[in-house]
Amino acid sequence: MDEQTALRVACGFGGGVGRLGLTCGAVTGAVMVIGLKYGKVKVDDDAAKEKTYALVQEFARRFRARNKSLNCTELLGYDLGTAEGREKVKEKNLATTVCEKAVRDAAEILEEIL
Repeated sequence: MDEQTALRVACGFGGGVGRLGLTCGAVTGAVMVIGLKYGKVKVDDDAAKEKTYALVQEFARRFRARNKSLNCTELLGYDLGTAEGREKVKEKNLATTVCEKAVRDAAEILEEIL
């Protein structure tokens, strides 16, 4: 997949999926990477599905251990779905601190489990 396509595919995951404050984009990105490497492509390949699910669960366990949550709103302490929340995140520079740490942690955990 070329870089432009990858960026487009991943764009909606930011802010906990379109600023809904749900699962952190670093986490959903990691799930996509695990799926790209091990995901099920044949209807009867249950072993691939089970391996993928096990790795996603292990990733989530480790990410949660480092960050206390998988949820964007909980990680940031503010709701990105509101203008006030976005302003606080910007004011406190949380995208540089909290979000960069989440991405770094996700990459490190992926490297360990893959």
